[in-house]
Amino acid sequence: MPLAELVSSLGGRFSLYLGIKLSEKEERELFRWLLASSLLGAPIREGTAFKAFKAIEREASSPQEVVRMGWDRIVELLDISGYTRYDFKTADKLIEMSNNLIERYDGSLNRLHDEAEDSIGLEFKIRGLAKGIGPETVVIFLRELRGIWRKADPPLSSLAFLAAKNIGIKAGDKREAVRELLSMWKMEGGDVKNFVDLESALVRLGRDYCKRRRCKICPASGICSSG
Repeated sequence: MPLAELVSSLGGRFSLYLGIKLSEKEERELFRWLLASSLLGAPIREGTAFKAFKAIEREASSPQEVVRMGWDRIVELLDISGYTRYDFKTADKLIEMSNNLIERYDGSLNRLHDEAEDSIGLEFKIRGLAKGIGPETVVIFLRELRGIWRKADPPLSSLAFLAAKNIGIKAGDKREAVRELLSMWKMEGGDVKNFVDLESALVRLGRDYCKRRRCKICPASGICSSG
């Protein structure tokens, strides 16, 4: 099965699904994606995270607007959206993230990128925006900026790596797996800018099929090496 067929079957990048356009590196769009990534990074259902994002971004789509919205309103919107298990911690995270982005980088994610020494430094700067931003959130955020931000070069997420290993990737770690997959993707006519669509498809493959061992109905069963 060509890798492009996995994308057709499982879907591509998450940002476009949410109506976020990152290609022009506009600050508002970048922050909207950081906001969405922060919500998607928690161990919570994707649909709930999407609902919470849409509720919050209707009132705030910049760090300044998030700060003005305030902790109480964020918690209220999270609860209305069903994001109740992590409501207090998430409100803390979003407020801290927005304040630090304003104080350290004048609210500019492009400036944060430019001040990073390299791809690893960029990952540390994103994590440093708030206590609750973990490595999976960083991967979610940066993978969709691969080919847009010069220093965005994150490893595969845990779910994408699981799926990649099952379809025959030999790489021993998540960063090496990116190089191997990208090489295969380019051989099929893809490029680094649409590689994110394959990464996103592999996230869904890992989450909905590999992790749940739904092998019999898996769209990648013809190329799976997991047995």
